[in-house]
Amino acid sequence: MAAAHGGDYLGRFLAETEWYNEVVLSAVAPGNWWRGLPHPVQSWIRNCVGGYLLYYISGFLWCFVIYYWKRNAYIPKDSVPTNEAMRKQIIVASRAMPLYCALPTLSEYMIESGWTRCFFSISEVGVPMYFINLALYLTFVEFGIYWMHRELHDIKPLYKYLHATHHIYNKENTLSPFAGLAFHPVDGILQAIPHVFALFIFPTHFRTHIALLFLEAVWTANIHDCIHGKIWPVMGAGYHTIHHTTYRHNYGHYTIWMDWMFGTLREPVDILKNE
Repeated sequence: MAAAHGGDYLGRFLAETEWYNEVVLSAVAPGNWWRGLPHPVQSWIRNCVGGYLLYYISGFLWCFVIYYWKRNAYIPKDSVPTNEAMRKQIIVASRAMPLYCALPTLSEYMIESGWTRCFFSISEVGVPMYFINLALYLTFVEFGIYWMHRELHDIKPLYKYLHATHHIYNKENTLSPFAGLAFHPVDGILQAIPHVFALFIFPTHFRTHIALLFLEAVWTANIHDCIHGKIWPVMGAGYHTIHHTTYRHNYGHYTIWMDWMFGTLREPVDILKNE
């Protein structure tokens, strides 16, 4: 879609990401050294800054609420992870973050180059088509992440060398919001890559795509906190905790629909302390 409009149209995407770089890097990087770097490198650094900030801020705030401020209101006392467990999760996620952030950087480059079906403004397609395309995008992402996640379990070398890094957190008292991004970096990229494949299939709003990629950090924090929100059909932490303890159920991401369709759904028992 973008390529059909020509270079002037593609320049709008480039100008947008250049503005993102200017806002973020001028605020956090001393001096002007970064201005001489190639644009994709600037974008990667900016995505790293955003990824780290989102991970640390959302993780620390959520942990503060559920483990300290509202201690034992949501999580039974014996299910609170130790500080050491959370520290190790932070280390794993922090080491992987630069590679995680290569994915949004690559998707931005492909969009700026006109290789995808991204569009710049919602007014180009209209609000109804925006939401129809968004629903198709999210359905594809849900399907793709379900099967990618499932195959990371079913294909033994993938599990052994990639996904097992994440599944050392297999009890309620080892899971925390910080576990949400504690993956082998290749594992994390594989599970997020349906977001990028979708750009070649569905007309996608550029800013929405970027927002949804970074929303992954917040969502994964949420589903690893062991608090079952009981909002059907959302794949809340109650379902995902079962995944971490049985290894064979609840591979879905945002919803339970794919697990229901493909026979891997297991309903949560009440894993929380009764109010």
